[in-house]
Amino acid sequence: MADKTSSGSSGAPTQDNSKKVGLIGLVGIVISAMIGGGIYNLPQNMAQDASAGAIIIAWIVTGVGIWFIANTFRILSAARPELTNGLYAYAEKGFGKLIGFFVAYGYWICNCFALVAYSVLIMATLNYFIPDFAGGNNIPSIIGGSIITWIMYFLALRGAKQTSFLNIIGTIGKLVPVIIFILAVATIFKFSVFMEGFWGMKDGVALTLDWSNVMPQVQSTMLVTLWLFLGIEGAVVVSGRAKSQAAVRKATMIGFLVTLGLYVIVSLLPLGVDTQEAVGKMADPSMAAIMLQSFGSWGEIMVNAGVIISVLSSWLVWMLMLGEMPFAASKSGIFPTAFEKENKKGAPSISLLWTTIVIQVVLIASYFIGSNAWTTMISITSVMALPCYLFCTLFLFKIALKKDGYPKGIFASRTSAIVTGVIGSAYGLWLIYAAGLNYLMVACIVYAIGIPLYIVGVKQHNAKAQLFNKRDKIIVAVVIALGIAGVVYSVMSFGHF
Repeated sequence: MADKTSSGSSGAPTQDNSKKVGLIGLVGIVISAMIGGGIYNLPQNMAQDASAGAIIIAWIVTGVGIWFIANTFRILSAARPELTNGLYAYAEKGFGKLIGFFVAYGYWICNCFALVAYSVLIMATLNYFIPDFAGGNNIPSIIGGSIITWIMYFLALRGAKQTSFLNIIGTIGKLVPVIIFILAVATIFKFSVFMEGFWGMKDGVALTLDWSNVMPQVQSTMLVTLWLFLGIEGAVVVSGRAKSQAAVRKATMIGFLVTLGLYVIVSLLPLGVDTQEAVGKMADPSMAAIMLQSFGSWGEIMVNAGVIISVLSSWLVWMLMLGEMPFAASKSGIFPTAFEKENKKGAPSISLLWTTIVIQVVLIASYFIGSNAWTTMISITSVMALPCYLFCTLFLFKIALKKDGYPKGIFASRTSAIVTGVIGSAYGLWLIYAAGLNYLMVACIVYAIGIPLYIVGVKQHNAKAQLFNKRDKIIVAVVIALGIAGVVYSVMSFGHF
């Protein structure tokens, strides 16, 4: 499938290297995919249930876990350079077309939910400047979010190469307010304030290091940190349009390290300015509240403007990434043939159109969720994304386990690949467990709904093709059963998400 991702089904000419994305553009994609609006509320999100010491431990755990996932993508891009469009291709090659479909479909749909979350956030932030968008999902917000959604669609039609320049500008625009915040807060940081209640407070008394107190604090931050790193696979997803696989590997690690460093600093610096309790109770976005409290209204305006720029930039990146997944899946024969169509710019036009339609439908549905729209959208996104990462780490473990299945001469040894696959898979399984039953059930419903799309896709490509082997039939039966259970559970627990 990799050889076909650069050309359309209608015989369009293969893209030359000048139309592909280089290292700087790929780094911009990775950073923009991860740094959306979440960083601007990171101080409050982390301090709400965790002290400075617990936050440091949480970042160590998250940094190690996410590093193994990032390293999985680095190794696979070298071990299987022919498998472009990463997540789907790895799952399909390692575990068959049905699993490949679930990864492609799940990744596609879950990130449509993520873009609706972006809409809620950006409209709620606009409410600071134009007080008509309270909550981010009222009627004016739905209209505003719909307009942005279709603007992003038309921009994405320009192709990955043409929009990579816009993304680089957007990445710079989103990083400037964060860097100003870091420099400003660093000037008023007090170590004595930072160390007060370092392991937490109880009844006004500072706690000492006790794992029974610290580990629940650490666990409370895990889903927050997971959401922040969704998108680390950005360069891999568009690797079919990258100038080289070496650039994909470099971009993944550069993006990860830069983003991790910013997250750690932004979450810890405010605890040297105010107490954990005070930071944990700040209004969204908490970076704006800190700037207003310490430096005046200019700081608040800067942060709110930064949120808007950041979300718009990330939105465009995700539109590009989401257009690639159904396109590649159709090339492989498991999505309907219409998704293979490219325009003159090399953009997957039909795939982007259906992505936009799905976002629009979910955006309208978000109106009925009420005040929990943001939390609901990011939680569904996180839970549905986890299996996509898990099958990539399992694929790496699978090929590394066989001596004749792992290539020699690449930068990572076979032992390193096995360790990366095992630890990455264990981290992914633990996160699925930690995600909670509510959103796991919703994810099951969404996966079950996608099965007819697989049937149509396979039959369109080959009317005589066998849809399901014995193993596939078991998987389909389980997914449908879980989907039905998810509907029952969701109805019974409606209003308690």
